[in-house]
Amino acid sequence: MPSSPPWNVQRLPGADGRVFLVTGGNAGIGYFVAEQLSETGATVVLGSRNPAKAETAMASIRARVPGARVRAVRLDLADLSSLATAVESLEVERLDAVVHNAGVALDDPPREETGDGHELMFGTNHLGHFVLTQSLMPLLSAAPAARVVTMGSFAAKSERLDLEDLQSRKDYRPKRTYGRSKLAQMYFGVELDRRLRAAGSTVASVVVHPGGALDSLTPSRPPVHVRTTGARLSAAPAALLVQGKHAGAWPAVRAVLDPAVRGGQLWGPRVFGLRGEPRREPVWNHLADPSVAARLWDASRDLTGADPSTFRE
Repeated sequence: MPSSPPWNVQRLPGADGRVFLVTGGNAGIGYFVAEQLSETGATVVLGSRNPAKAETAMASIRARVPGARVRAVRLDLADLSSLATAVESLEVERLDAVVHNAGVALDDPPREETGDGHELMFGTNHLGHFVLTQSLMPLLSAAPAARVVTMGSFAAKSERLDLEDLQSRKDYRPKRTYGRSKLAQMYFGVELDRRLRAAGSTVASVVVHPGGALDSLTPSRPPVHVRTTGARLSAAPAALLVQGKHAGAWPAVRAVLDPAVRGGQLWGPRVFGLRGEPRREPVWNHLADPSVAARLWDASRDLTGADPSTFRE
């Protein structure tokens, strides 16, 4: 058999007839994931809690990708009871991939909670995607080889979960709580694949991270994102170490499209895990601990009543 050509972030394989959902696809890295996936001919659905921002993002994608098949659904990951309805509003018979990208990051106290009483970042970034996955699983199982792609963060590499204080009630530090919420997402992605394999599912779960992705190194997509000349020049030295959000999208896009990617893998940027072309990297040691992943899964199930690994096809 001929070997597949090397991966080229500028020349993506076609994906006509396939359907992809990108949570938080209206801004940041999620926007660029959606824009790049739109170039493949696939139908790309932006999951966004703000319909006006979703419209703006879709107009930007259509302006750059003639004939783009892009639409939006209202999706609020902080409102767990709304997620099943959001999935119904997709109005598709199958889903070939979901990119769990949406997230909230708070820089300052005070600690905030979702309407369900969960700490806002943990509740949105992790629990929201946990519950959403259960609702999506019948659609994912209806596709020939669907993928759940979870967008982690390089910030999670230096964090460890406190399984006795997942909601940061005892000790709330916003940046640490954010890093732990992303680490929880990554544990979920790894554990989901382990459980899907055990169940003989055709769905694969892949974890990715964007490395260091800065607004100041991100090309303008007005009015979604506008980069000033001053910001571009001041960020130039940082480009040796990190990259823009357009490049931060590359690992997720590859995880959706590349047939060589397998469930349970971790993909990130090539250079020190911070910038460059997407490549597979070893699963971080703490992320590979199945006992922590299983305890987090059980806690997430107890907090939400959901269990993405026990769906009925």
